[in-house]
Amino acid sequence: MSTDFPESAPATARARTTPATRPAPDCADDGPEDGAALPLTGFTIGITAARRSEEFGALLTRRGAEVMSAPTIMIVPLADDSALAEVTEEIIADPPELMVATTGIGFRGWVEAAEGWGNAEGLLAALGRSRLIARGPKAKGAIRAAGLTEEWSPDSESSSEVLDKLLDEGVDGRRVAVQLHGATTEWEPLPDFCDVLRAAGAEVLPVPVYRWQVHPDVARIDKLIAAVIRSDLDAITFTSAPAVAALFTRAKELGKMAALTHAMRTSVPAFCVGSVTAGPLEAQQVPTIYPHRYRLGALARLITEELPRRSHRLRVHGHDTAIRGQSVMVDGNLLELSATSMTLLKTLAVTPGRVVSRTDLLAGLPGDSSDTHAVEVAVARLRAALGDPKMIQTVVKRGYRLAVDLEYDGEDE
Repeated sequence: MSTDFPESAPATARARTTPATRPAPDCADDGPEDGAALPLTGFTIGITAARRSEEFGALLTRRGAEVMSAPTIMIVPLADDSALAEVTEEIIADPPELMVATTGIGFRGWVEAAEGWGNAEGLLAALGRSRLIARGPKAKGAIRAAGLTEEWSPDSESSSEVLDKLLDEGVDGRRVAVQLHGATTEWEPLPDFCDVLRAAGAEVLPVPVYRWQVHPDVARIDKLIAAVIRSDLDAITFTSAPAVAALFTRAKELGKMAALTHAMRTSVPAFCVGSVTAGPLEAQQVPTIYPHRYRLGALARLITEELPRRSHRLRVHGHDTAIRGQSVMVDGNLLELSATSMTLLKTLAVTPGRVVSRTDLLAGLPGDSSDTHAVEVAVARLRAALGDPKMIQTVVKRGYRLAVDLEYDGEDE
């Protein structure tokens, strides 16, 4: 069981949309015409999901992308969670007036766990005496599958709308059970939901239907973080808020939180399955983009539309050139460059046409050599890989530049 599918992302209280956040329209899922290049050819996309990661990866690779997958969370099984067993007994003994179900997978798992404990009948009877609020269609479906009926569910699938409704009704003196999941971190907003209800006078009974922790395979997470910081990825994707929180937790442990968020603000766009997932990113001022329909297919279609549009495209010595995270397209042909060549090309492309000194180029190359001859060797290899040596121009006694067809306005005289 995992939380990496849209409906299982934790609810957020009064989520704010930053100016950088843009819910994007769903785009058509038309594939390329016969003979046309796949739309994501050359792009490398990071995947943080655990549940359904193979399915999501297939949606992207089918469109031509390379994927780098590193599940960031691992779920603690419900049946092993004594905290959930205790709160289940409490609800059976004294049913709450209101019950807020936030995810379908969590609600179903709760009922299944209760069956294992032998008290599912008592739990369903207790919930049948409560007013049931479902955050979205998946939670609604799980409630109905259990033989219960929800009183209300917002069309927006937003927990902020649920919170607004409860506050408008008034919760002072009421006993409200709220389905939780995940872990309490500085990046996860769900505890705020409960805090707001408590501040309004409610007696809140948190229901921890499952808990997550950072995935034990931290080596893969570390590689993903490094790839984002180096801009080796063209995008990174998230399908739940816990996946974001886990990535941030690990980055903070490594002392790389600032570098990670800087990269996501400037060079590696963050694609999310929906606004709830985007919440922890927005709190760190990381721009996000997500589809109107919170589904994996819609997210894959959105990426297919947006990434080519955001691609770094140049006209270099008569060649159409598009620089990707780990490759470059030249005149429609995908060229796989070495890590050193990619670093060199990206450095030259930061300000296309401007001369970059050998010393500055050397600083970006791997190793700690102080010999600028290493730059000459690297440039020669890059020229050979690009196929046209004239794409990289030597400026005598100054350095090298990309031979862009339009003169760079800021070129020093």
